[in-house]
Amino acid sequence: MNDWRVPGFTSTGSKRPESLFGTPARMVRASGCRVWDEDGREYVDYVMALGAVALGYGHPEVNRAAEAAIAAGVVGPLPPVAEEELAEALGEQIPWLEQVRFLKTGAEAVAAAVRLARVATGRDEVLGCGYHGWLDWCQGATEGVPAAVRGLFGELPFNDVAGSREMIRARAPRLAAVVVEPVIVSEPTREWLQLLRAETERAGAILIFDEIKTAFRLAIGGAVARYDLKPAPDLVVLGKALANGFPLAVVGGRADLMAGASRTWISSTLATEAVALAAARATLTVFARDGVCDHLHRVGTRLLHGLHEVQRSHASVVTAVAGIAEMCFLHYATEELSRAAAQRAAQRGLLFKRTAYNFVSLAHDEGTVDRTLDMLHESLRGI
Repeated sequence: MNDWRVPGFTSTGSKRPESLFGTPARMVRASGCRVWDEDGREYVDYVMALGAVALGYGHPEVNRAAEAAIAAGVVGPLPPVAEEELAEALGEQIPWLEQVRFLKTGAEAVAAAVRLARVATGRDEVLGCGYHGWLDWCQGATEGVPAAVRGLFGELPFNDVAGSREMIRARAPRLAAVVVEPVIVSEPTREWLQLLRAETERAGAILIFDEIKTAFRLAIGGAVARYDLKPAPDLVVLGKALANGFPLAVVGGRADLMAGASRTWISSTLATEAVALAAARATLTVFARDGVCDHLHRVGTRLLHGLHEVQRSHASVVTAVAGIAEMCFLHYATEELSRAAAQRAAQRGLLFKRTAYNFVSLAHDEGTVDRTLDMLHESLRGI
């Protein structure tokens, strides 16, 4: 037993000490790309709320929109005007979102997409590729998930054309959906993306892109926009950077599939809470107006090139650089070395995640990246 009132130290599992920097620390403030812990220490941050913040913490335009929504009452008995306004704005920027539903978390939104696929097809089985949240439908080996539920889900191999084709065809008569994260450590091949589109159509299954991490990073429209995938997936899920840290997620896509929301039950008391809707509308405005994705790619490329130099200089500790410009990390020779590297960097004022992923934001500039790389070199020299 420990003395913490919250079991596991924190309610967000990916923020527990052993997952990040090994030492218990709680933050009290965040601004731009910096955070301060309860002891007053300042850090340059690349965790960026696990990718949920792309404009920087406390972006003033987003804050003003949220504050206005707070002053207007936050939530009420009728759907807010902001809900339809945001839906229209998303459709203008991401045209394959013919209709959308809002939820509070990515896990909810992906589960809603799977529910809609099952409604549309009358089938039960799902193939997934990547991390789609903690809910039962996709947690095949997790204790507490019924065996019957586990049996409806299979893991599709990323970027494996032959293996993916074989799995989809073997399950075709029973397959409701194929759900994929389009970027997992590396970029997808065009052949694999085209295979997914062709084989799901052949099987009569629904293709769902889980763009929780990639939307508002690779492009406003995520991987579908970056890789110009045509035709687009049947359903897409957005989250994380969508509202720059305010809790909001979206499931959207073809209108005929989204109409299934009226045949099943997908709802949440706070799905239409207006603060997150207002924050997302402001976030979308900043992204479209200020070329945020271009900035993320430019600064992220500088970081990625620098990480390759870090790897070459410390090859006995760092074995590889992984990810893409907008979301990257280092592979270490051992788990022990990875923990030591993360702890030493934190001691120098740098929060740099030792596993997937580290994220740049609009608040990171070239000078910040260069200082980050210097801190990484210093941290690794001592190991």
